[in-house]
Amino acid sequence: MTESENGDSLVELHTVSKRFGATQALDSVSLDIRRGEVHAFVGENGAGKSTLGKVIAGIYSADHGDIVVDGVPIDRWNPGLAQRRGIAMIAQELALVPDLTVAENVYLGAEHSTFGMLSRGLIDRFDALDSDVGFGLDGHAKVRDLRIADQQKVEILRSLARNARVIVMDEPTSSLTAQEMSQLEELMRQLAERGCSIVYVSHFLDSVLRVADTVTVMRDGRRIETTPSESVTKQELVTSMLGREMDQAYPIRSASPTSDSAPLLSVANLKTNTGVVDMSFNVRPGEIVGMLGLVGSGRTECLRAVFGLDDVVSGTVGFDGREWTGRSPRDSIAAGLVFVSEDRHKDGLVLERSVRENIALSSLGARAASGFVSQKREKDVTLHHARALEMRPLNTELPASWFSGGNQQKALLAKALAAEPKLIILDEPTRGVDVGAKRTIYELISRLAEEGIGVLLISSEHEEVIELAHRAYLVSDGRTIDQIVPAESTVEDVLFRLFHVSSGEESAA
Repeated sequence: MTESENGDSLVELHTVSKRFGATQALDSVSLDIRRGEVHAFVGENGAGKSTLGKVIAGIYSADHGDIVVDGVPIDRWNPGLAQRRGIAMIAQELALVPDLTVAENVYLGAEHSTFGMLSRGLIDRFDALDSDVGFGLDGHAKVRDLRIADQQKVEILRSLARNARVIVMDEPTSSLTAQEMSQLEELMRQLAERGCSIVYVSHFLDSVLRVADTVTVMRDGRRIETTPSESVTKQELVTSMLGREMDQAYPIRSASPTSDSAPLLSVANLKTNTGVVDMSFNVRPGEIVGMLGLVGSGRTECLRAVFGLDDVVSGTVGFDGREWTGRSPRDSIAAGLVFVSEDRHKDGLVLERSVRENIALSSLGARAASGFVSQKREKDVTLHHARALEMRPLNTELPASWFSGGNQQKALLAKALAAEPKLIILDEPTRGVDVGAKRTIYELISRLAEEGIGVLLISSEHEEVIELAHRAYLVSDGRTIDQIVPAESTVEDVLFRLFHVSSGEESAA
């Protein structure tokens, strides 16, 4: 018996296909979303999982195939009709109005009004909804003042305020801490128990196996398999996603440079007005140096100041034998110091411009003569880096917005590499990418070090730093508190030290 035959299906897709230009994003995909289940979509970046979620939510219309909701075929599918049929989507980039209150965002477009005046009962309606779900949000608070996790709750409440029965969540955990991720997983289970169906698009396979009832694996726009989560392992999912056995997750650590080599970057007693109190560290050519710290420890703020994005209050920065304090990002890039931001949309890419233009942005001067850029040289360079990073599709003329999150991340890395850096700062370089793309990025980091390029690595996945770095600094409360050799440490050791737990307390626990 199929799912649709047992009467529990809310949404059915029958041989749905979707193409963007020459790219076949979905290829004859059929599946069911059942009432009260958490149904996860997994796959490599570019596999089609986000596109599939957007077709369900009406963001994209299918080129071919049928969509059936509550047993009724849908002729024309769009976000408004999807919303009226109880289907909502929470995108990876949240669509909230920062200067409006929580309550105003929840009921935006669905306000009760009299002669054009908003009803005074807006807060009462919000409080009743919030109390029913149990979020405990302040309806009067401005959205801009909320943490990402609470902003996601606002999006969920907005969906529930419109009587959503199916909520598509596209990479909702990519910017969350481990605790916030656990809270979101619990929320998904609670919503499912209330009869709401959750479509969970994610690259976090551990989270998927914890929370999902059903897992659909996507590869190259095709549905490879749909299976109960309890009957599949993480290794089996990875093999299914890649179409092959996955090699070891991390490349062999590159040889560490000799300790007597002069530092390429040296930072001493750095203080900023963004939360950095006293940080000191150095990086030698060909060395991978990690920054290990909890969210809010000051890692990112420190490296933004080193690059020239934020002001230095006191302390010194030296780069490539020169005093560097107070230099601008333009100066840094020209000298070979590049920065890859954790926020690829805000600080990294111009989404409506082509991937070629984005990759070339950091190094236009190198391909210009008399004020004119050589498009042939630009295409050659950008295609070289896109190919090396295994971008899919390999068409650098497409807008960056057309690419999956993981392939946008690869474009951001290619942009940094096109500047021919001597030292590259990587802030959360694998955020929002799948296991296959992670391996490509890890190999890139190792290769850069082998070529004599210094790498400063920030990652909230502490295992990445432990497995890749030659040395790492522990950062807490805006200070560098210690230095470790990752090859001689464990993630558990690091966490105990970052949480200021002594070995005696560890033993007692």
